[in-house]
Amino acid sequence: MNGMRIIKDKKGFIFPYGDVNPRKHFPLITVTLIVLNVVIFIFSLSDFDNIINTFGFVPAYFSILTIFTSMFLHGGLDHIFGNMWYLWIFGDNIEDTLGKGKYLFLYFMSGIGATFTHLITNLGSFIPAIGASGAISGVLGSYIVLFPHAKIRVRFGHLPAYVVVGLWFIMQLLFATTSLFGGSGSGIAFWAHVGGFVSGYILTKLIHKTEKKKKAI
Repeated sequence: MNGMRIIKDKKGFIFPYGDVNPRKHFPLITVTLIVLNVVIFIFSLSDFDNIINTFGFVPAYFSILTIFTSMFLHGGLDHIFGNMWYLWIFGDNIEDTLGKGKYLFLYFMSGIGATFTHLITNLGSFIPAIGASGAISGVLGSYIVLFPHAKIRVRFGHLPAYVVVGLWFIMQLLFATTSLFGGSGSGIAFWAHVGGFVSGYILTKLIHKTEKKKKAI
């Protein structure tokens, strides 16, 4: 990777091995997103530095295009594996519940929310930010709304989703706040995680509220 400095949006919380939350339908959108991310990652290795600098999101050079392209770029095998693993575990149930269209809308809107949060907290930065984790954080925000008590398999047993995801969010918020005072040089976009999560949480609440109004009519 030539040691190029980039900002990754990695997960970094209690590692989930799966969830006890069966789905009803095949998660076509989730699988498609995973395949696209993997294919683009492999392609990016052909000219990594140039592709990241061109299609990563750089706050100092705001671009609508790179808001979307940066969501499909990753900085290494650990980065893409972690993101895709979480998308696979949590995304299928959100897709199942919201439906393919609303799920895809939530995914990209969460990614946009994550990017703008990163932009606001890193104004003038020339470092490319990459990764799908902002959008996936939105999926986690949606999951805690829809399945707060679903059991998540972790190393030492099972924990409810509100504990696993809740602890993750608190960690991201703490690290993000610390980064404002120069206390985090990890190269991880914690504010993007926070922005993506909050976007997914709010969007899911709004979708539910709208659906309830339609049923009441």
